[in-house]
Amino acid sequence: MIRFCCLWVIGCLCFPLIAWAAPASHGQGVVLSGEQREWLDQHHELRVGLVLQAPYAQYDRRLQRLSGANVELMAWVAKSLDVELTWRNFPDQTQLEKALREGEIDLAPGLTQTPAGLRLWLFSDPYMRVPQLVVGERNGAGAVELEKLDSQTRVAVRMPSTVADYLRNTYPNLNLQGVPLERQALQLLTSQQARYAVIDEAQLSRLSNEEEFAGLAVVGDIGLPQLLRVATRRDWPELAGVVEKALHAIPARDLEQLHARWLQPKYPRLTESPGFWQNLCLLLAVLLFAGLAIIFWLRRQQHSLEHELLAAREALARREASEEALRLTQFSIDQSTVGILWVNWDSHVRYANRAAEEMLGYPPGGVFDRPLIDFDPNLNMDRWLNLWKRARASEEGPQSLETQCVRADGSVLPADVSLSFLRFREGEYLVVYLNDVTERRRALASAQESEARLKAIAANVPGLVFRLERVPLTGELHFPYISEGSESLVGYAPATLRRQEIGLRSLVHPEDRAGYHQTQDRALEADSDWSWQGRIMTREGRQRWAEIKAISRRLEDGSVVWDGIVWDISESKRIELELAASREQLRELSAHLESVREEEKARIAREVHDELGQMLTVLKLETSMCELAYAQLDPGLNDRLNSMKKLIAQLFQLVRDVATALRPPILDAGIASAIEWQARRFEGRTQIPCLVQVPEHLPALSDAKAIGLFRILQEALTNVMRHAQAHTVELTLTVEGEDLCLTISDDGVGFVSASGRPTSFGVVGMRERVLMLGGTLRLESVVGEGTTLSARVPLDV
Repeated sequence: MIRFCCLWVIGCLCFPLIAWAAPASHGQGVVLSGEQREWLDQHHELRVGLVLQAPYAQYDRRLQRLSGANVELMAWVAKSLDVELTWRNFPDQTQLEKALREGEIDLAPGLTQTPAGLRLWLFSDPYMRVPQLVVGERNGAGAVELEKLDSQTRVAVRMPSTVADYLRNTYPNLNLQGVPLERQALQLLTSQQARYAVIDEAQLSRLSNEEEFAGLAVVGDIGLPQLLRVATRRDWPELAGVVEKALHAIPARDLEQLHARWLQPKYPRLTESPGFWQNLCLLLAVLLFAGLAIIFWLRRQQHSLEHELLAAREALARREASEEALRLTQFSIDQSTVGILWVNWDSHVRYANRAAEEMLGYPPGGVFDRPLIDFDPNLNMDRWLNLWKRARASEEGPQSLETQCVRADGSVLPADVSLSFLRFREGEYLVVYLNDVTERRRALASAQESEARLKAIAANVPGLVFRLERVPLTGELHFPYISEGSESLVGYAPATLRRQEIGLRSLVHPEDRAGYHQTQDRALEADSDWSWQGRIMTREGRQRWAEIKAISRRLEDGSVVWDGIVWDISESKRIELELAASREQLRELSAHLESVREEEKARIAREVHDELGQMLTVLKLETSMCELAYAQLDPGLNDRLNSMKKLIAQLFQLVRDVATALRPPILDAGIASAIEWQARRFEGRTQIPCLVQVPEHLPALSDAKAIGLFRILQEALTNVMRHAQAHTVELTLTVEGEDLCLTISDDGVGFVSASGRPTSFGVVGMRERVLMLGGTLRLESVVGEGTTLSARVPLDV
């Protein structure tokens, strides 16, 4: 009894060691659904993106191969899924995400889930936990608790980083010393400039091999692990599900061994000592030896019995598997949607599944032992024997043909027939596979009718209807279809234009080919709609204006097609050009009239100022002479003379106002001075503050442009005074490149563009005035936020 108890205790102690020593298998197949397995068969090669950072992934140039924790993990996944991997290496995660956006990679291991990353990837469950460790001197005070450290104890940590933010928020009294690299954090520790350092386990595993850091040890864990995941493309959710199952299929012990091999640092923890492990290993060795001896003795006693039992079980399992496979095969054949017949050499049916009986309209068992001539009257015995001989001697696989079968009710069944020769035990058969093609023929007829209808419609469209297709693999362009309208439009037959060396580009006028290729290349690069207007040349050499409109769409095989039309717009283009020329002439006439008008205003202003000014001056002198000579003789006359002097002064002011309104003299001092002067007049009339910003030195500007900008300013300020209800107005004159820009902004009520105000005569007049000067006008307004008007005219060269 004591011996049995001792053996039982030893066996219990040895069992965990035996279980731990048992080899694990990474290559077990992953259980996938039918849809996942089908998707995986279609994507047998996957592109893996790796960020080269030891110990996760590193490239050995001497051995020309990759190694690391992530490399081994993906190798396990590939082996379990039976797929091939193509490795793509990147220096950092930014380049990795750029490659994902460009479609160069399919998945990437070793990433952490972030809100920004969720917009690019689908993340798996975490497969590895990388803790953030606290490292100190090996001969230090032992395990450390960060919350008990005082503010004088320096802790080195990489900044900026998520770990630093976590420590700063969780332990506000902690004295953190930031460094850009983990190596520098350990160097501060070894040089006594810091008491502790916080570093993740992977980087510590890499740096612990260096002699410089041999005197360090792990003294704690901050409790913020880094969770590593496998990220996959968002447009392939099937890949995310497959990878998830593959990761779950990896034994936990294998992941722990992978973690220990690549990420676990070489430093001992403070709770461990070499003597302890030596004694423990010696004890385990003794227990292992005793356990192996017991197991060997027990196996010798039970070997014969186990052998017989296993043989019996294997035989029973094989028989059950064979019977189950036979039942499944029979069930699959019976339930198949393809009609299956086993036929002897004498053309009699020896077996028919349910699909064949339903196709031919017979009840269950009604087809058995019937000759094939009952289903195909044209299949006499001579023809059947000929088919039998050909199928028996053929080495090219099943033979196919189409026939018209007769159902039990006399109706006709169009079917595709495949013949395959079969030897089963002592007998020979022809296996006949029937496929009902009624719907396929109906669909084919419908498609032919639709194609004919489309060709008829395209032939009557006033223009050239085409389809441009790009092959997905080679990227070549070709025209699979061009309508008959090409002959009436350009004089070429459709077959001529479909030739790759000709195409539509050969019709384009030489001066318009640059624009044609630019719009076509833009549409091809973005797979977008295509639109172009320009001149084309007919076969007779005549020039026509044409417009191309095409809509793009992507087909199931990955090719992109553009369905479009080319029509003649020569008449509308002629009208458009004539209208544009007429508008240009009208604008030139308006500019001439405006120039004449300004010149006439300037002339009238000079005459009013000079002639009336001289006459009023003489009149004022005469009145003063009269006042000196006769004012003392008659008191009433003195009052009359004073009244006349006041009227003369008012007339002087009126003459100056008229002359200023016709052409302000301040314009002779330059546009900047004129803007300042007009702003002060506006403030005086409306009491609205007007802020002016003009440069001290302006390039030379013609009188026509200066007067034009000044008139635009006057009209804009008039609109502000009438409609804006503004509190402040800003006037800005700037030189931008080779243009002079005048901007008028207010903080008034603004308006909605659709209300009609932007198309009022004032705005139209300002816009036309700017166009006459060769510039542009821009008007922006937001309800409740004010209005901004910008006039830009070119400087004089």
